[in-house]
Amino acid sequence: MSIDSLSPDLKAGILAEALPYIRKFHRKTIVIKYGGNAMTDERLKQCFARDVVLLKLVGMNVVVVHGGGPQIEELLARIGKKGEFVQGMRVTDAETMAVVEMVLGGQVNKDVVNLINQAGGKAVGLTGKDGNLIRARKLLLPNRENPGGQIDVGQVGDITAIDPSVIGLLDSGDFIPVIAPIGVGREGETYNINADVVAGKIAEILRAEKLVLLTNTPGVLDKSGALLTGITPREIDTMVEDGTLSGGMLPKISAALDAARNGVKSVHIIDGRVEHALLLEILTDHGVGTMIKSR
Repeated sequence: MSIDSLSPDLKAGILAEALPYIRKFHRKTIVIKYGGNAMTDERLKQCFARDVVLLKLVGMNVVVVHGGGPQIEELLARIGKKGEFVQGMRVTDAETMAVVEMVLGGQVNKDVVNLINQAGGKAVGLTGKDGNLIRARKLLLPNRENPGGQIDVGQVGDITAIDPSVIGLLDSGDFIPVIAPIGVGREGETYNINADVVAGKIAEILRAEKLVLLTNTPGVLDKSGALLTGITPREIDTMVEDGTLSGGMLPKISAALDAARNGVKSVHIIDGRVEHALLLEILTDHGVGTMIKSR
């Protein structure tokens, strides 16, 4: 259904429903992880950009962190490489890192910036190298088959510090920061960092009102495939242990939990395949995903 087909009364009701949320979140920070189908479907891309611009225009401080998995896979395939993942993290050798930086810091970042600007916003693209925004060190994953052992996944970064000053400057000038998840090491080395992890840590540092993670599922699903609209850390631990949550959902859930435990007031994993999912989640009574509770 198009909004043009709605009656004037219904349109007025939708606007009235949004008013208390606009008042509640005015001048508050909303961090959005942008990825999945919402980045590749043209209609969803337009909806996302308009949602971001509207949230900014009604007074919210919006920060966008983007992924780019499909675009990275496409370029890797062109050079004859196949992506490999361990515990939801991309194995990143030097050649893959060059592709990741080219795609995330160049192509995708500029595409997202342009998308938001074409919708009427003022977006500025950044990577973690800009202003030393994201400092990182090499990430070693725990080896679950060999307790005490570790797995080296290449140039994958573990965040050591975030300097939010450049984000604050952009927010104060009514710009929308659009951040590629690339970090920089002590010696200037480049690190690929999971976008969900970057979004979660930035939300913590900024003491965000909300962290919203767009994904390709309705939210967190139980073993039978039913949507869990609210979930606690203890329930999440059980779902990881029994294999209900695995693969790419693991860093997403971990980032969401850390943010909820460290000052972010609400964390949401929502269905990015739904048109205007951001507005539905933030400005209406109708949620479109899972809210992570801090306890």
